[in-house]
Amino acid sequence: MKKLESDYMSNEIINRVANSVLVTINLEDYYPKGQRTIFDIKDWLFEGFVLREKDFRAQVTEHDWSQYQDCFVALTCSSDAIIPGWAYMLISIQLEPFVKKALIGNLESLETSIYQDVINNLDISEFKNKPLIIKGCSKKPVPQNAYIMLASKLKPVAKSIMYGEACSSVPLYKNK
Repeated sequence: MKKLESDYMSNEIINRVANSVLVTINLEDYYPKGQRTIFDIKDWLFEGFVLREKDFRAQVTEHDWSQYQDCFVALTCSSDAIIPGWAYMLISIQLEPFVKKALIGNLESLETSIYQDVINNLDISEFKNKPLIIKGCSKKPVPQNAYIMLASKLKPVAKSIMYGEACSSVPLYKNK
């Protein structure tokens, strides 16, 4: 009977992932709150293609910018119109008191810029000389560029960097 107990104990399932020193970094944990929106100036153009300065300035003056309070805004023009740089600048000046961030581009470039700010301000001292896993799957729209930026920021301090999940990670870097 004693032999069976010792055999059973040697077959005990051990969660090596839970007991490991690996540190998982999930970019989703750093996802800033705030609505992401596109501001398309096409509707403010004559026939959707021509920017008439006087009419455009009137639209800017009359628009309720407060509706973008605490939003992240991507400024764009969905028509093939050629938009002078000052038009986007004029809009961004009006948005500035209300938004968290505004830029020219689409939602992906907006999200990349948001994460660039997050990663630039990330304190990485806690990751010094540790094996790291950058978690790959997310339910939030974490841009692919954010993973590249994070890996670059962590490389000088990490013992190793992997990508994925602890149970199935891909090695990316090992400090020699």
